[in-house]
Amino acid sequence: MSKNLLQDMIKVKQIRQEIRVNQKEVKNQDKNGPRYKLWFVAAVSVVFFLFALSYLFSKVVVTVNPKINEVILNENLSASKEANTDALSFDLVILPGEEIQTVQSSEEKDIFQKAQGVVVIYNAFSSASQMLSIDTRLEGSNGKIYKTQTKTTVPGINKDGKPGSIEVKIYGAEAGEEYNSVPLDFKIFGFKGSLKYSKFYARSKGAITGGFKGKSPVISDEKKASLANELKANLQTKLLQKATDQIPDGFILFKNGFFFDAEDINIDFTSFKDNILPVKLKGTLYGLLFNENKLTKKIAENNIEKYDGSEIYIPNVRDLSFSLTDKDNTLFKDMKNINFNLSGAIKIVWKLDVEKLINDLLGKSKKDFNQILLQYPYIDSAESELSPFWKMSFPDNTKDIKVIVNYPK
Repeated sequence: MSKNLLQDMIKVKQIRQEIRVNQKEVKNQDKNGPRYKLWFVAAVSVVFFLFALSYLFSKVVVTVNPKINEVILNENLSASKEANTDALSFDLVILPGEEIQTVQSSEEKDIFQKAQGVVVIYNAFSSASQMLSIDTRLEGSNGKIYKTQTKTTVPGINKDGKPGSIEVKIYGAEAGEEYNSVPLDFKIFGFKGSLKYSKFYARSKGAITGGFKGKSPVISDEKKASLANELKANLQTKLLQKATDQIPDGFILFKNGFFFDAEDINIDFTSFKDNILPVKLKGTLYGLLFNENKLTKKIAENNIEKYDGSEIYIPNVRDLSFSLTDKDNTLFKDMKNINFNLSGAIKIVWKLDVEKLINDLLGKSKKDFNQILLQYPYIDSAESELSPFWKMSFPDNTKDIKVIVNYPK
């Protein structure tokens, strides 16, 4: 075989090997090409899906700091029980109660005690009032004579034809258990024989009790005074708690906005046993209730220049120091008008109409946020947090916008 023929055979073999290699590479390219394209399309689709999903679940949180005015209050105010709806008014809560305690005694004495009770006297005679002096005699339907403890005036018939009436305390003309009684009807003894006799009448408010004559265990004056203080304190605490529990929503009973009127202690000499005496004390709590919203706005009117009636609140309004300026001259059950003082450090806080703010933000561009806030003069500052972070506008659905107002407590 010639040398040239051998070289030709080697070249042909090399060419065949190169063809096989090239065919393999082409096959690999044909096989991997579609796979790379598929992964690229899938990746783009995932990114698009996540982007669309983020828009679907986009949320906004707006945090607001409301406008606050700090005031050192020392305000003299007036209120009326019969004020119209626009004026500052008050309501009076009246809670009667009784406290009982038993006392062991080692001493006995002759006791002479007169029965006591309360009656309501009516004037069905005329529209003119009738004055009754202290110790006015009332004749009970049991035939016994009782006397009024204080001077009083019975109002006349009112415009509706209803007899005038007034409560007054009475006591038996003499000591003794025979003056104790279930509720009675009364006539004014001094009017007997006149036209007034049938037109003035009275009815006892509850039983008449406490009358006693005979030997009984007794307690010292010192012990009696100590008991009186203890019973008063206990009864006042109970009635104040009861009043506090019954305060309607939106009303305030200030810490010093009440008066406790206690009677003298009553020792029940008729029911002692084994030298143990029941000691009773009756009292009445009078509490002044104020409408919180009306009181707050009245304070704002007096302390904020050009106050426009916007919705506000005072977080610590119940902690203000309250005092009646004419307390000593006030009969609480009959009061119609009061003058009082409120003092202390307060914060007047403006309320935000959250629903309106949310509606104003719907679909707006993020860059318009500060411009929208200018419509709310009672917002001190605010910031918004949009998610996802690349979102440049507020959602179109109210449920996707949450507003947090940092109201002070």
